[in-house]
Amino acid sequence: MKKTLLRGLLNVLPLVLSIWLFWSLFESLDKVGNFLFGLFHIGELFKGAGFLLILTLLFVAGLLFSVSPIAWLYDFIIRQLMRFPFFKTVYSSINDIASLISSDNKNKGQQTVLVRQANDSYVIGFIMSDDMPAPLTAALPDGDWVPVLFPLSYQIAGVTTLVKREDLTVVDWSFEEAMKYNLTAGISTPKNNNDKAQKETDDTADKPV
Repeated sequence: MKKTLLRGLLNVLPLVLSIWLFWSLFESLDKVGNFLFGLFHIGELFKGAGFLLILTLLFVAGLLFSVSPIAWLYDFIIRQLMRFPFFKTVYSSINDIASLISSDNKNKGQQTVLVRQANDSYVIGFIMSDDMPAPLTAALPDGDWVPVLFPLSYQIAGVTTLVKREDLTVVDWSFEEAMKYNLTAGISTPKNNNDKAQKETDDTADKPV
């Protein structure tokens, strides 16, 4: 009975948490949209009207940023705000994270690699960029150095280490799948690997004894 309850919990919990997360996001955006309606003395039209308003505004913003004068004006405002150190630090961090998850930057300098340790073990890492800041390049010994990220399991944090490219073993594995595998400490295995293992098991079972 204990195993049955645990199996039910492990199957239902991810679904419940995912629904709760998306519902919380929906509620928050809906409240923001209704607040904007309230500025124009418009009451709540229906549940989700505020959410649709936010999506519409984001879509319109995307269209506007494709127009050169609007994009130039936005860049000009950002450059002025970047003169303030605190704003520059916060904005740069958020902008870098947004750029990381943006589909436009996928597979752009992000490569899954293995780094050999002193005890002949390997650590999974990710080359995040092929460009090195000039101060680091000047301080490091000669060589082709690249920043490699080592994510920590079940955390958003990670450690960025500078490694020579010649010391890296390149892995033909997508950034998304490798990151998921790393963040879950190897528990999350790509589906194609599971299917292959299951097929091999089935083929073995079908062989005559």
